[in-house]
Amino acid sequence: MTSPAPRPEIRRISPYVGGESSVPGVNRTIKLSSNEGAFGVPPGAQEAFARLAGELYRYPDGGAEDLRRAIGARFGLDPARIVCGAGSDDIIYQLCLAYGGKGRDIVMSAHGFSIYQIAGTYAGSQVAKAPERNLTADVDALLAAVTASTRLVFLANPNNPTGSMLPYEEVARLRAGLPSDVLLVLDAAYAEYVARPDYDAGVRLVDAGDNTVMTRTFSKVFGLGGMRIGWAYAPPAVIDVLNRVRAPFNVSIAAQAAAIAALAEPGWVEKGRDHNLTYRPILARGLEAAGIKVWPSEGNFVLADFGTPETAKAADAFLRTRGVIVRPVGGYGLPHCLRITVGTAEEVALVVEGLTAFMAGSRG
Repeated sequence: MTSPAPRPEIRRISPYVGGESSVPGVNRTIKLSSNEGAFGVPPGAQEAFARLAGELYRYPDGGAEDLRRAIGARFGLDPARIVCGAGSDDIIYQLCLAYGGKGRDIVMSAHGFSIYQIAGTYAGSQVAKAPERNLTADVDALLAAVTASTRLVFLANPNNPTGSMLPYEEVARLRAGLPSDVLLVLDAAYAEYVARPDYDAGVRLVDAGDNTVMTRTFSKVFGLGGMRIGWAYAPPAVIDVLNRVRAPFNVSIAAQAAAIAALAEPGWVEKGRDHNLTYRPILARGLEAAGIKVWPSEGNFVLADFGTPETAKAADAFLRTRGVIVRPVGGYGLPHCLRITVGTAEEVALVVEGLTAFMAGSRG
């Protein structure tokens, strides 16, 4: 007898592994492995969540109309061109399933977010990874990877896990070089942390045509990673497709309420951005002073380069003895690196102190 079997390509998918949350035997854990916001959940979102306790038996608004209006008001966008999902990952999956498939291939950068490869392979697409330049997406390499079968190109900007960013002019050059029937998906999960004037999260290119999508999330600066809520801004035809294929109640009633409240929290985004702009350089300088290479980052994290996989593994183990959890990124082809979230001032100091001690011990 034979058992049911999935499509052969499913076996090629390596399951996504999230950042760890605890260290056995350690009383106090400092989690800097998932790029969560440094200040937790906005107070207003906590209150909104609590108020919904008695309503959890109700189905949510399937169209998330109040939330879409709130997003539109916050970012100056047409709510009719917004769709919400259970995290931006949910939307990425639906885009791959709707526009990908057998004979409809996907292009991404070599160290781009791993969900693109997972979702694309699940959809039945071949996923091509274009080489990067200095751990930054290379527009010319991405364009060179496009074939007559390509239907989707994914660009995380800023990128996870490298932190690198392409300025608007380069992203626009990528869009201009792609065939009109190729959908460009700009994943702007870390947009709120970027302060550079040459950055655009994707709105300009979405508005300029009918073949670009911008995805965003509430999981980072808005502090709602545990609620699983994200959104996309896209041309009307793409929104129509996503509304046809998404689950009918894909954003919970509590998540919608918490997200609306998070959007309205006075000064919350500014507080998170300002903290990151202050403490990301402090973290980077501290690691560099200890003898660790740090790649430039526009996200709420840094990529620490230890030179060899063995040293990165030893550094990770050393931090774990102190209850500090960071993110190994061997699955991204960077086994010599660790991704470290910018936490609170105290947490940044503890990371610098720990890795300074580790490097001193290694040299000794």
